[in-house]
Amino acid sequence: MQGQLPLLFAAVAAFIAVGGVGWVVAGALGDGQKSARRKAVVSSSGPRKARAQQADNTIQRRKQVQDSLKEIEDKQKSAKKKSLTLKSQIEQAGFSFSPRAFWIASGVLAIVGFLGALLTGQSLLISAGLSIAAGLGLPRWFLGMRRSGRQKKFTGEFANALDIIVRGIKSGLPLNECIKVIARESAEPVASEFKKLVEAQAVGVTLEDGIKKMVTRMPLPELNFFATVLTIQAKTGGNLAEALGNLSAVLRARKMMREKIGALSSEAKASSMIIGALPPGVLAIVYFTTPSYMTAMFVEPKGQLMLLGGGIWMGLGILMMRGMINFKH
Repeated sequence: MQGQLPLLFAAVAAFIAVGGVGWVVAGALGDGQKSARRKAVVSSSGPRKARAQQADNTIQRRKQVQDSLKEIEDKQKSAKKKSLTLKSQIEQAGFSFSPRAFWIASGVLAIVGFLGALLTGQSLLISAGLSIAAGLGLPRWFLGMRRSGRQKKFTGEFANALDIIVRGIKSGLPLNECIKVIARESAEPVASEFKKLVEAQAVGVTLEDGIKKMVTRMPLPELNFFATVLTIQAKTGGNLAEALGNLSAVLRARKMMREKIGALSSEAKASSMIIGALPPGVLAIVYFTTPSYMTAMFVEPKGQLMLLGGGIWMGLGILMMRGMINFKH
């Protein structure tokens, strides 16, 4: 028994030694794994921070775009209110006379219509109606027709102007030089509008303010899109050539859609024109074939009232048919 005690102590000592060595080795391996994990966390924190920074930049840029769009929308609302004035309508039609000259011309036409109706033997009621139509309706109709025709020409040529800017920017030209090329080479009325923009920049007006004035002179959705793209690009940056190229494609698609709608609605337009022209056409035919049969309508007060009522109802019917076949909005 006494001889076995040293062996037992030796076995216990050996077990403790082996356990200590194992504990040291396990601790070293654990420290190595912890160090490796720490290194992995540190190494992965760099891309994570970069992604977080990129996300913050994207959110900040999106906020800037939203603020810019809200500011542009508010400015467009105020510009739309200004475009309803007579002075703005005269500028949009391409004329340079003042509103005072317009009212003077309207008064002259009203007097001529009133005197002409009296000289032909019409009553005071009919003469007053013709005077109002000649003084207020005819000048406004001419101004609106000239304004809409000019805007239609501008819309048809504006996509080509955007293509000039896109090709110029891709070839290395600055935006101001591209605008000068449009002012020299494009068709009217795009050339005259961009020429005014170039002249405004020459006297110190910024591009943004010049575009705003152009939108006031030509209140079109296409030009509003162009102003929006330039404003956002100036504040947030980006590829201007790509943005304007996409805008040009959208404008051409809108033009094709309008032409397709016009072709599909041509039958309805022709029918409305025939229906609107039929009553006055029949009246003219009857008057020239049998004048005595229709003279009472122009001489008798009841006949004059009937003609006035018929004209009013015809005008309302034409306006209703025009609204039914107008697919602009």
